[in-house]
Amino acid sequence: MTYLSRVFRCMSMLPCLVLAGLLSGSPVNAGPLSEALQQRQLSSARAGRTLTVTLTHAGQQRSFLLHVPRHYQPAQPIPLVLALHGGGGSMDFMANDRHYGLISHSEQAGYLLVLPNGTGALGNKLATWNAGRCCGKARDEAVNDVAFARAVVVWVLQHYTVTPGRVYAVGMSNGGMMAYRLACEAADVFAGVASVAGTDNTLTCQPSRPVAVLHIHAQDDDHVLFNGGAGPGAFRDDSKVTDFTSVPATMVQWQTHNQCRPQPVRSLTVAGAYCERYTGCAAGGALQLCVTEQGGHSWPGGGRTRIGKAGPSQALDANDVMWAFFSGLPSRP
Repeated sequence: MTYLSRVFRCMSMLPCLVLAGLLSGSPVNAGPLSEALQQRQLSSARAGRTLTVTLTHAGQQRSFLLHVPRHYQPAQPIPLVLALHGGGGSMDFMANDRHYGLISHSEQAGYLLVLPNGTGALGNKLATWNAGRCCGKARDEAVNDVAFARAVVVWVLQHYTVTPGRVYAVGMSNGGMMAYRLACEAADVFAGVASVAGTDNTLTCQPSRPVAVLHIHAQDDDHVLFNGGAGPGAFRDDSKVTDFTSVPATMVQWQTHNQCRPQPVRSLTVAGAYCERYTGCAAGGALQLCVTEQGGHSWPGGGRTRIGKAGPSQALDANDVMWAFFSGLPSRP
């Protein structure tokens, strides 16, 4: 029985609520059993709101935002999506609908949306994730962001009703790189991940089971270069990033991990973008690449986030592409 299966099983057994908090290996501020039960029962009253949650993890106060769609009902399980901000960003920036549109999309599609905060250089601001070879303070201080993500998922499972086997992670840039690390080290928790403008820069990767992977990248990305490396002059301090893995190398890695056939099949062609899907993958191991011609280092379909830079490609909507990808996956046992 996997880690997440044990947690879901616990949710149907009242004495296990406290135990679920221990499975992450880190303390979670869930309170006594009666408080956890009461909060879960009252969760429907929070529908349509975005909550700020702070928990203690590895001796540090860590925060995340949780958006509960307005039609959420405790008796009706819905999927859970973790959205990881880019390097130098924050959970608040990622939650801004003018930039990413994720809050509105969670309402439209009907999933719980969690936006964790990385390790900030100034409070919660200028935050990064330890995705292996990148980035910044989180990498340099060897922050265990995999354990933090596990703790966040456990907290949500204690308070809300999540569809078993439908927990996903998405991310932008350094957040996308972190999503890859979750696929590598928490495949028992996350059924699928999607990365925008962030390649796989893990140090090692041995997924315990196949994980569905979607990668979205602009050919003209000037930060995380499509064919590998960091864009010249793109970062104030190159020591805080790395010589990024290329998009083609990332796809080869995951074609191998998921045991897919090596040659992808074109699944979408539109003006300014295309998608390719790999076939023959092991059960649970779907793999897809979507490429935009333009848009630079940004979230397709989103709003402008970088002053003096071209806006995101509108040839694809990253939110719609990701949700179509996740929705098309078979139920995970």
